[in-house]
Amino acid sequence: MSDPALPRQLNLALGHRESFDRGDFLCGPGNETALALIDRWADWPARAMALVGPEGSGKSHLAAIWAKAASGRVIASRAIDAASVPQALSSGALAIEDADRSEFDEAALFHLLNLAREQSAYVLITARRTPASWPTRLPDLASRLRALPVVTLDPPDDALLAAVLVKLFTDRQLAVDGRLIEFLVYRIERSFAAARAAVAELDREAMRLKRPVNRALAAEILRGRGP
Repeated sequence: MSDPALPRQLNLALGHRESFDRGDFLCGPGNETALALIDRWADWPARAMALVGPEGSGKSHLAAIWAKAASGRVIASRAIDAASVPQALSSGALAIEDADRSEFDEAALFHLLNLAREQSAYVLITARRTPASWPTRLPDLASRLRALPVVTLDPPDDALLAAVLVKLFTDRQLAVDGRLIEFLVYRIERSFAAARAAVAELDREAMRLKRPVNRALAAEILRGRGP
């Protein structure tokens, strides 16, 4: 007989949606400056800005919030080519995602930044590293990237990491208690990427083993990884 006090665990690998709505962005000391930048986008001192932070730190969420508020578009950096630049900027606001994660057309990006300046369009570039550190071959583009104002996303504090874990479990329709959240906060790497990976692994193992997602399961999984 099942225990009604245990969290309900579906035995199907159902899809889940991580919400990128403004109300679902969790703010803390490490990201409040970046969130303020997005909320006050119409008052940017420069029309092109760079948002920099580690993987899973909330860059895509902030880019989605900004694009919705500015009636803009979001594209991957690798999708930029010379022919597509005018169309990419047609809305007057463009977010370019993961600009340092893949090869991109340097001449096309330089053209895009120039055209955005001419048209007074807004551009938000997200990346893991500051644009000035990218190994660009085009000197004019390197100069333009060094001039971009940069806002960084820092690692979360304990309170924000706990809130993120709760949200990630909720996105998967998993009810968990505070003991599990506290256990994970002090045992996983202090990053959003680590939180996302831990939640995904717990969900996967709970379904495989037909067990509830709780502190005991988390302890077994972390012990199994070894030193």
